[in-house]
Amino acid sequence: MSVPVFHTLGCRLNAYESEAMKELAEQAGVKGAHVVNTCAVTAEAVRKARQEIRRIRRENPDAPIIVTGCAAQTEPETFANMPEVTRVIGNTEKMHASTWNAMVPDLIGETERVQVDDIMSVKETAGHLIDGFGRHRAYVQVQNGCDHRCTFCIIPFGRGNSRSVPAGVVIDQIKRLVDRGFLEVVLTGVDLTSWGADLPGEPRLGDLVMRILKLIPDLPRLRISSIDSIEADENLMQAIATEPRLMPHLHLSLQHGDNMILKRMKRRHLRDDAIRFCEEARSLRPDIVFGADIIAGFPTETEEMFENSLRLVDDCGLTFLHVFPYSPRKGTPAARMPQVKGPFIKDRAARLRAKGDQALEAHLASQQGVIHQILMESAQLGRTGQFTEVNFSTPQPEGQIVTAKITGRAGSALTADQALAF
Repeated sequence: MSVPVFHTLGCRLNAYESEAMKELAEQAGVKGAHVVNTCAVTAEAVRKARQEIRRIRRENPDAPIIVTGCAAQTEPETFANMPEVTRVIGNTEKMHASTWNAMVPDLIGETERVQVDDIMSVKETAGHLIDGFGRHRAYVQVQNGCDHRCTFCIIPFGRGNSRSVPAGVVIDQIKRLVDRGFLEVVLTGVDLTSWGADLPGEPRLGDLVMRILKLIPDLPRLRISSIDSIEADENLMQAIATEPRLMPHLHLSLQHGDNMILKRMKRRHLRDDAIRFCEEARSLRPDIVFGADIIAGFPTETEEMFENSLRLVDDCGLTFLHVFPYSPRKGTPAARMPQVKGPFIKDRAARLRAKGDQALEAHLASQQGVIHQILMESAQLGRTGQFTEVNFSTPQPEGQIVTAKITGRAGSALTADQALAF
């Protein structure tokens, strides 16, 4: 029988954890199973998970199907009631070797078919550290969970409270990754800027970034995934200003551009805070680009409020937009607020995406003739420090960082002919 097949839905952290689970399952000797690592960020994400499970069953009528991830944690009964599902595993249990060991040889049996404990009781991050994820860019989980309770968000109930990986553990892992030839490392977490609050001395994310860059001089590129800009600390801003190995790209958890909606979301920043952060970061690092999460159609959102989100794209100078059409999540305060009608949500999400397309086009146009250092993900595809895709007309050394001049654009990517010789 074959090794387990993993189907990952949702965020980059899920993808990281799927890699860790794959190691645990293979070490345990789990055979022939399909593992669905679900997302719970929207109702649509849960619907897609159910759809994926049914598709797997149609194509693999005899294979065991294991469901885990945030949707399995928050709605275990939803998946336990699906006849296609063999096991439902919680977010804590999925990272324990004992969970996978217990599946052998009796995976099909009914014993402990649902294993989902109270995620809020978890005090530490699981001890899983993988030696690489992806072929040339490695992702390192340094934080999990979230202590905040935004009114639209179910994720804290899927991930638990915030827990940090100690800096020494993070640095040791990155050193191993660099020794294995990885040229770029991405720090990931659910609420990354809360890193350190539960550790002795309460260090901040900027402290971790500075320590990594100081103690691992052979690491060419360090990247930060999504952050909450209101929690950016002094050392993080210092690193943005002074550390060329910290990549000039930040994805911001903004969610909206209207102050009243931000308050109803229970966010900790206002519109001007977001604009001020982007202006400050750009003054420190002129080539920095921003991505952002924005929700369209949050309850009580009027057309005027929505237009404040549209204007935020220009006011913050955003480049990469991740648009979420609002969908109510059972158990969240926002689900009990007056809802915006579906057609309005769909229309506003489309307008936000169109605005994002315009912002990306402007960024691509501005890069004509610019010289970039590009990490090659394949022979002809790489990414700049700003995380913009570059397609090469001639093959380049895969896995290496090459220097090239941008010659044009094709779709949502830049183009280049060949690496420059020095």
